[in-house]
Amino acid sequence: MAMSETLSYLRRGRGVRRHSWRYTVMAWLPLIVLLIAWELTTRSGLVTPFMLPPLSAVFGRIMEDAASGDLLTTIGTTLWRALMGFGISAVAGIALGILISQYKAVRWFFDPIISVGFPMPKIAFLPIMILWLGLFDVSKITMIAFNAIFPVVTATIAGIEGVEKQIIWSAQNLGAGRKRLMWDVLLPAALPQILTGLQVALPIALIVGILTEMAMGGYGVGATMQTASRMADSPGVFAGIIEIAIVGYVLVQAMAFIRRRLLMWHPEALDATAA
Repeated sequence: MAMSETLSYLRRGRGVRRHSWRYTVMAWLPLIVLLIAWELTTRSGLVTPFMLPPLSAVFGRIMEDAASGDLLTTIGTTLWRALMGFGISAVAGIALGILISQYKAVRWFFDPIISVGFPMPKIAFLPIMILWLGLFDVSKITMIAFNAIFPVVTATIAGIEGVEKQIIWSAQNLGAGRKRLMWDVLLPAALPQILTGLQVALPIALIVGILTEMAMGGYGVGATMQTASRMADSPGVFAGIIEIAIVGYVLVQAMAFIRRRLLMWHPEALDATAA
């Protein structure tokens, strides 16, 4: 009996692995087809190498940059700025969201600011940041944090205010004070929504980081792409695009992993496991 159960378990495990492998291949298939079409199109002569360099030439440029150490420097600089700005926006955004959800005076002051600032393209403040803070890392990181903080604030407010009143009343009846209610009830219940806001803010931080580098110069992927464009270096421009795509994908997957780890107790994790 034990042997048959063991064999059945092993067969189910192999089936899950086969299903996972097939799902992975199908998920990546459109991108693989696109990359193959890119290479074949450039090799066919339908477009000039200046307009669209061969994919092999673009990867060759990335390998050259990696061998020289330039790739690590540019990506590391861009990541440092993006993650620093994201970290500032995460801490400040969650704190501000808590204050707005708990104190009417704070809500009265910040509500119109957030209502106007959230939908507007905040990259328009870039010239002001340059005037005030110059062209160095402080202005770039400030611009990143300024753009990324809005989804964190709104997600925190929505998460806290979306907690069921019955849960809050039950905690208060059990003697929970304001501080304990926040840390033991409201924030854990709002955590999925807050993490969603952080997942939105992280790509914004990377995008704004690239844009500030293009506009202000210096080191980084965006600045390298801008220099390559001015020098009519088409493979260099497309190499930057590939690098940004890879870095962005890694960041999104890392944030999704963090979400799964922090919400192992949450029903959404249980639902995913059951599925």
